[in-house]
Amino acid sequence: MKLFPGISISVAVTLFFAAEAMPAIEIIDDEGATVRLEQAAERIISLAPSLTELVFAAGAGDKIVGVVEYSDFPPQAEAIPIVGRFDLLDLESILQLEPDLVVAWQSGNPRASVRRLKQLGLTVYIAEPKTLDTIPEHIEKLARLAGTTSIASAVINEFQSNYDSLRAEFSNKPAVKTFYQVWDVPLITSGGNELINDIISLCGGQNIFADLELVAPKISEESVLVRNPEVIIASGMDIERPEWLDDWKMWPSVSAVEKNHLYFVPPELLQRHTPRALLGARQMCDHIDRARQTL
Repeated sequence: MKLFPGISISVAVTLFFAAEAMPAIEIIDDEGATVRLEQAAERIISLAPSLTELVFAAGAGDKIVGVVEYSDFPPQAEAIPIVGRFDLLDLESILQLEPDLVVAWQSGNPRASVRRLKQLGLTVYIAEPKTLDTIPEHIEKLARLAGTTSIASAVINEFQSNYDSLRAEFSNKPAVKTFYQVWDVPLITSGGNELINDIISLCGGQNIFADLELVAPKISEESVLVRNPEVIIASGMDIERPEWLDDWKMWPSVSAVEKNHLYFVPPELLQRHTPRALLGARQMCDHIDRARQTL
């Protein structure tokens, strides 16, 4: 007797009980909440460009059905439907895509919108790696939620190997007073609780604004001059070196200016909490080390 063409009752029963025996997936997110899925996610929405990269790194890129603007890496992410900006979510579009998992950005997405998604019955996993060494853990958690751990393991191992190599090469070298400039007007830097600070430390640098706890704190030009950085590293908006970086040449008494240690690293390689942060870290470490040679 056949239940379905080509499938006997005994096989169908076996498959049924095998599915029943599969344990639910439970992950603790960065808010301390337990995220539970009865089975691996098949329709994922990412609410930050960096989270989109992490989902791809976890081997689940083909399961993403929605992203926010500027989700441009890897290139295939640009073909995925957009559900708003990271700071202005289109809840209707999100619901229409019927996701079984929404990956939200802890400090970037509007908390009211994320809370509303939960109220509407969606499963939301909130994440934000704050240090380089937590990126593999976040990839592993996303892979578990998506059922792609076998694919993610190779990415995790490669990241860990490259991270350990950078740490061994630079972290014990003499400290270099480092100023990282996010933007010029207003003048914005990176405080002590951000990924940039962690990368500076990895490189053997000393973030001159590590004492600031705010995310992307606004500072004064005078405060930079007083702290007298030995190297200035800027980001900007895109892959081009920002013209305003050279404005510091008006202050030749600053050590970084005097010795011409004004450098640029593309922001997407430093300001996204993804495996590519190691590419930015390598560039930053090289810049800091170049300044170190002239101390």
